[in-house]
Order: sequence, then structure tokens, then C-alpha cells
Amino acid sequence: MGVDGHNISIQGRKWVEVTGVSSVESCDVTEITLTTQGGPLQLTGNNMHMKQLDLEHGVVAVEGTIISLAYVTDKKRKTNLLKRAFR
Repeated sequence: MGVDGHNISIQGRKWVEVTGVSSVESCDVTEITLTTQGGPLQLTGNNMHMKQLDLEHGVVAVEGTIISLAYVTDKKRKTNLLKRAFR
């Protein structure tokens, strides 16, 4: 693993593997939020689903159309969760 024990591998916007994951905060077909050793990571896209979830080893693999990956602050993450709760 990298210096901080966290890596991201992307293959053709169709597959993402993230290491150093400690938890999955939320997951649906358009947005997945992970807690990683590098901070909260938000993946957005279409038709996304987890192909691998191994929190014991800290590995998550996602398949689908990946639009963006972003590290988010706790404030932004809470706002997004509230917006989704009231849809």
C-alpha cells in the first residue's frame, strides 16, 4: 500500500478499486461514500455496484460508469446525507 496505506486504481472509468477503507458510509447506484485512511471519499457515477467488499483487508471494488471521485469534508458529507434522506 501507499505511504498512508491508501490507494485508488481506476480502469477505464468502469472499475475502481480502493484500499485502506475502514467503512462504507452510504451506497447506491449513483453515489458511494467510503471512509478511508486518506479521508472520506465520495464516488459518483451511474449503475455503480460493489463487486468486492472486504473491510477486514480494507478493500472495496466498484463497477459501473464512474463520473467522479472526491475527498469530502465532514460538513459536505453530512449535507449530502441529509439531502438524500429527504428526497
